[in-house]
Amino acid sequence: MSVAENLDIELLRTFIAVADLHTFSKAGIRLGRTQGAVSQQMQRLETLVGTALFEKEGRTKRLTQHGQHLLSYARDLLLLNDDALRSLKDSRFSGVLRIGSPHDVADTLLPTLLSQIARWAPSLNIELDVGRSPFLMEALHRGEVDMTISTRFDPQLEGVLLRTSPTVWICSAQYQHRPHSPLPLILADYPSIFRRVAIEALDAAQVRWTPAYTTSNLLGIKAAVKARLGVTARSIELLDSEMRVLGESDGLPRLPDTQFFLWIRPGTNQTLVKQAFELLASGFRAQQHPQ
Repeated sequence: MSVAENLDIELLRTFIAVADLHTFSKAGIRLGRTQGAVSQQMQRLETLVGTALFEKEGRTKRLTQHGQHLLSYARDLLLLNDDALRSLKDSRFSGVLRIGSPHDVADTLLPTLLSQIARWAPSLNIELDVGRSPFLMEALHRGEVDMTISTRFDPQLEGVLLRTSPTVWICSAQYQHRPHSPLPLILADYPSIFRRVAIEALDAAQVRWTPAYTTSNLLGIKAAVKARLGVTARSIELLDSEMRVLGESDGLPRLPDTQFFLWIRPGTNQTLVKQAFELLASGFRAQQHPQ
């Protein structure tokens, strides 16, 4: 019976660093190792898997086809390894973690974040505040939540980009669009990024519009769309089977993408909050690297 071979997690960690940074020297700086040590580790890994993982491209290292194939597995294995260790080491963490989320992603992004935290610290009590991005950011600065998902960008905060979603014109599947009439707009009241983006895009394209319905929350927007009261500009997260998208062929201008960030409370010195944020941020950073 043959002895099973195992992939070394530290070799995979170095492999991912080289794949991300494209040189042994930069990977060594990130990992606190010499260039020679990184080179030796990659030679060991190539010997273990029995194939070349890198090829030279000028002064940089480019993944071979086998290297690209291994990279997807390496990221998953490293995340599982680190997740398991954090869970075991930090299972002593208990208490309350307060998280904010806009309604837009409460059914999409938020469950992913919550499941990661639950695996990492099962005894943690999570308090959710689902609301509008500008108000969640105000709550974050006041210390009322520990971290929040938001469409707002704040260069003064520590955060990570979670997702970039297309922003589109959304209406009911049964809505009758009349390109030569003023566009009936369904709007959130101030302050709203989507309100500003919609009005600026229509005015720049010289498309006539009229406010048909204004509401303070996403539930009101959904109700107005499904009642066929008009059209709204929103991230594609809002779309469901009862709605459809209007576009340039309907005489409407393109809209800029929506970015969803995860921000941590400024100035926090709580180990629990910092480690929970880093757990989430590292997972999303890994997903965003090209493979």
